[in-house]
Amino acid sequence: MNILLIPCDTRPPTLELPHQLARAAGVTLLSPPLELLNKLNLPADLGGLRDWLFIHAPQADALIVSLEMLTLGGLIPARRVSDSLEEALSRLEVLRDIKTTHPELRILAHGVIVRVGHDDDPLEEKPYYGQWGPQLREVSEWTDRAERGGDRNRLEQARNAVPEGILEDWLGTRERNHRLHHAAIRLLEEGVLERLHLTLDDTSEYGLAARDRRRLEAALDAGGLWSRAEIYPGADEVSACLFARAILKEKRVPVKVVYPSHLSPAATTLYEDRPLGELVGAHLRACGCEEVSSAIEAAFTLFVNAPAVTQGQAQPDYATVDTPARALPAFARRLSEALERFEICALADVAYPNGAERRLMTLLERAPLHKLLGYAAWNTAGNALGSAIATAICVLEGRNERARVQALFSRLTDDWIYQGEVRSQVWNALERPSIYDLGHLKARAESEVEARMKPAALELWNRHFALHYPNLKLEWNGSYLAWPRLFTGVFPLEVQDV
Repeated sequence: MNILLIPCDTRPPTLELPHQLARAAGVTLLSPPLELLNKLNLPADLGGLRDWLFIHAPQADALIVSLEMLTLGGLIPARRVSDSLEEALSRLEVLRDIKTTHPELRILAHGVIVRVGHDDDPLEEKPYYGQWGPQLREVSEWTDRAERGGDRNRLEQARNAVPEGILEDWLGTRERNHRLHHAAIRLLEEGVLERLHLTLDDTSEYGLAARDRRRLEAALDAGGLWSRAEIYPGADEVSACLFARAILKEKRVPVKVVYPSHLSPAATTLYEDRPLGELVGAHLRACGCEEVSSAIEAAFTLFVNAPAVTQGQAQPDYATVDTPARALPAFARRLSEALERFEICALADVAYPNGAERRLMTLLERAPLHKLLGYAAWNTAGNALGSAIATAICVLEGRNERARVQALFSRLTDDWIYQGEVRSQVWNALERPSIYDLGHLKARAESEVEARMKPAALELWNRHFALHYPNLKLEWNGSYLAWPRLFTGVFPLEVQDV
């Protein structure tokens, strides 16, 4: 199978992870050269992407495409650029043109309902968001509340607190992207798209994203399109999920889910709009899986390290995460024993966002982690869930042991060592610089990251992998930052045959 990928951007989880999964699944995956894709908030070469698609489509069986990259230059540029709706829609037509020319090509598309940023970030959001973020979040929340019967006076107060030009521009950008997603639904209805996943990035119960979700759901209702579409919280992991879905075709994978607490399915997360159990179900469906109650009938067991009540920001959080209702030692022991019995297991750690839970990894110190089918603990709960599930599916389909080890070790290195430990160490060593833009500190930050990451990664390899895989060796190729911020490290390691 040959698959084309137009990712939402060039970070490792959005670009390198799908390539790792392709190697694990034994599938050929081709993506555009980096010079055609976006660089943080600088848009992609849209004409170059169109040409690339027409060149490679004749040899492809499927195309996984980010609507934002194809039409507006990337996930972050889509929040910032002033391109008109007409320009965006004209670029979307390339999918119809390619499908007409190559009717056997399966096209799986995804788009992101524009988030209302939780942080006042002037790089990923509109430049004015750094100053007006709190006020725009008030407009977002009260627009939605008013439409649900809430206080319209609060909405008027919120709107009046933002300069008219800024409010008009911000809302106009959202509306353009929203109409683009409706156009994608029409392509789904016409059969141009095989699947369409519209996801919510950093969402919450109330806000403009919630309002946009309801409108899009109504459009899918009207078209009777739910068998080929999904709307759920996620963003950066969706290419990996659609890749898994593409290789499964119509097959469904049964999965058993295990939590550390009976309360966990009802727990809330910090960047999603629904209980954790519903979020897990959404990502299982997105990847082509279905939850089953028995491990005997499951293709694999997904262990979800979850809070008892809600995700915490700082570790440890005894009030909402690690409460007496959460039996983490028993959860860790159950996972360890399952791996020792050679049961097929994956681990998604969503107790805290942006990295592994330190207590869990301490409890798993002697566990045979090298046997995991997949692992993820990065960024939001949705990002981690989708990545872990998609990895498990691709490993099962391909059964390539070296590729599995590389995909697993890459995530342990990034999500556990870097996100869970090193990132905060470097931030403190740099005396807590801006989380949005390191500026002149980027080179020093990369040096600090490498000084910590290389010995830690080698120690992880030697402790958990080397003895079990004498036929494999780790090649460490350095560290750097994808963007001028600590949030996304890049670790281009390779696991090679001896």
